[in-house]
Amino acid sequence: MHTPTDRMTPPSSRRRFMRSTAVTVGSLLGLELATRTPMRAQSTLTPDAALQELMAGNARFVANQMTSFEHDLQILKQHTVDKQEPFASVLSCADSRVPVELLFDQTINHIFVNRVAGNVITSEIIASIEYGAAVLGTKVIVVLGHANCGAVKATIQAKSVPGQISALYPHIQAAVDQAGSNLEAATKTNAKMQAELLSKASTVIAGLLKEKKVKVVAGYYDIGSGAVTLLS
Repeated sequence: MHTPTDRMTPPSSRRRFMRSTAVTVGSLLGLELATRTPMRAQSTLTPDAALQELMAGNARFVANQMTSFEHDLQILKQHTVDKQEPFASVLSCADSRVPVELLFDQTINHIFVNRVAGNVITSEIIASIEYGAAVLGTKVIVVLGHANCGAVKATIQAKSVPGQISALYPHIQAAVDQAGSNLEAATKTNAKMQAELLSKASTVIAGLLKEKKVKVVAGYYDIGSGAVTLLS
């Protein structure tokens, strides 16, 4: 178990670990890709159009003019029993105040959601996001930080915590070192750093980015206003 006083793994070593892990994940994913092609329905959106749809949905959420609830959920469930066709992937914090589908005004089968406290990139998160992009055909990946993030706040304070909570600290410490003790600044920096790490550590995502088949951006969700701001 990590302790609050543990020093962060050097960024260069961490990136090398991520790259080597990603190669293994990518190799395994290749087995899946050999027998399955990406879904076609919603994935026909371009990366820019997919991002535009997410942001338009957030504007509806902020304006209290949501349309996702108008969908017939029973029909959606029936049509998605055997397959999923999300157009976007979102890595968000596990915070219960960040309801990803709601804040982007999307419904069943639209967003491939990955959640972990601090919205940090780990080998397991990379594997999940790679599956969404390479197999399911998601066109945009949003790493979403949020206001008053407990994981970032805990990293800034570096206080003693029970169990393995402090295992999150090394993933976030670089952002705190760069942004300082201002919670909002550190949270935004963390989201941008995690998005950059994903883009470089994942051979699958890096390849899709090079071919302009996917877009990776960082965002910040203001819990009070409901608005999402793009950071990159």
